[in-house]
Amino acid sequence: MASLPSSSATLALQHKVNRVTAKPVSMNSLCHFYQTNAGSNRPPGFCFKTKAKLSSEANIVEKESTNVNEKIDYGVVSVHHVGVLCENLERSLEFYQGVLGLDLNEARPHGKLPYRGAWLWIGSEMIHLMELPNPDPLTGRPEHGGRDRHTCIAIQDVSKLKMILDKAGIPYTLSRSGRPAIFTRDPDANALEFTQVND
Repeated sequence: MASLPSSSATLALQHKVNRVTAKPVSMNSLCHFYQTNAGSNRPPGFCFKTKAKLSSEANIVEKESTNVNEKIDYGVVSVHHVGVLCENLERSLEFYQGVLGLDLNEARPHGKLPYRGAWLWIGSEMIHLMELPNPDPLTGRPEHGGRDRHTCIAIQDVSKLKMILDKAGIPYTLSRSGRPAIFTRDPDANALEFTQVND
């Protein structure tokens, strides 16, 4: 495994892309990231090119790394949990448990963190409610949660959830694409999408 160079290391960056047009997308002191276009037959790809020369006394180590549309595999399994900020934990639990019917995961640690929180099951994954100050503005957000940062939860029946939200007086919008999905917000304006999936 390569280590990061020390401040005394000499870095040389090299850009090479064979038979494609390339334009830099972003750059830092260690690497260049290119969007590539190999012609009209193929969709644009990405090229990540780094070359670093590290000098340590008389020893020189040269490493080059290229990744052009290669699969990156480090064992992704699923989303484990989504962190959601809330101002008042009890108010959020009333929404997530009382309205949406999510179950609390009692096995998750509560006293080990420097803030109050709760873990709620969504299938085999979780939402982690965290009672912390929210750096995001609560006003001026898009009415439709699909145009904002949002967490999407797969459900079996959108029409049943629609009746639950109507009964609780919670506003929502339907998917603009016509697919069976509802967008709503929790008491802290966090956007939630509920999309209907078939088993």
